[in-house]
Amino acid sequence: MIKFLLFTLFVAYAAAGDSDVHAEVKELKSDVRADGFDYALETSNSIHQQASGDEHGNMHGSYEYVSPEGEHVLVSYTADENGYHPVSEYLPTPPPIPDYILKAIEYIKAHPSKE
Repeated sequence: MIKFLLFTLFVAYAAAGDSDVHAEVKELKSDVRADGFDYALETSNSIHQQASGDEHGNMHGSYEYVSPEGEHVLVSYTADENGYHPVSEYLPTPPPIPDYILKAIEYIKAHPSKE
């Protein structure tokens, strides 16, 4: 869990660029309990991170920063028994499935193999 939090902080910090080397922590909150944790971080260079987790290892949270191009980047995520699931408009997505492929899949579903 701590390694994951440090990794997401590193990602946000690395994305901020060299001009923010002297950023300071403005706010840091950490509450670790038997049934989970809550964590929040804010730095002077507009990096924000928050996460919550439960006793089963499930987590959800977000991190955000301003890119070198000046764009506000926000990544929300969940992490559970099925893996890490980030959501952001800046993450690559696959192209849409062409209509002819969707029609072929529907045909295959409607006409299953006799084996």
